[in-house]
Amino acid sequence: MTRYANHILLALAWAALTGNFTLANFVFGLVLSVAVFYLASEQSNAVSSIVRLGRIVSLVVLFVRELLLSGWRVAKLVSSREMKMAPGIFSYELKVDRDFEITLLANLITLTPGTLSVDVSEDRRILFVHAIDCSDVDQARQDIEQGFERKIIEAFGR
Repeated sequence: MTRYANHILLALAWAALTGNFTLANFVFGLVLSVAVFYLASEQSNAVSSIVRLGRIVSLVVLFVRELLLSGWRVAKLVSSREMKMAPGIFSYELKVDRDFEITLLANLITLTPGTLSVDVSEDRRILFVHAIDCSDVDQARQDIEQGFERKIIEAFGR
């Protein structure tokens, strides 16, 4: 019964978003809802939609937090008189293994100021990352593992 209620609620939300409360638009919203739930259930591996949505929101919040903190760190670094930087490239051993997850991780790293995903190894086990400051590579690896990668695995993983 809950699934049907979700479909009806999503169809009503569709009608509200489009501002068109006709029967045809409501039916289209139902069809759209069924399609979305079908596609989401294929990816979910029995994780409820609400839990998955919460995990995705958690990933987005982490990204925004890291975006702001990294932006601040880079701004401080480049505006200081001494500019104590140790730029370099380091390797990161991936825990994620699906193309979508690897691409998402690489993009989140690239979008964070001060870091850039350079390449992925042929066997898709190593990600090469350029950082504006590689003075503590182990900490950078740990930040990726405990941050973005962990959240990606929680949201989309097994």
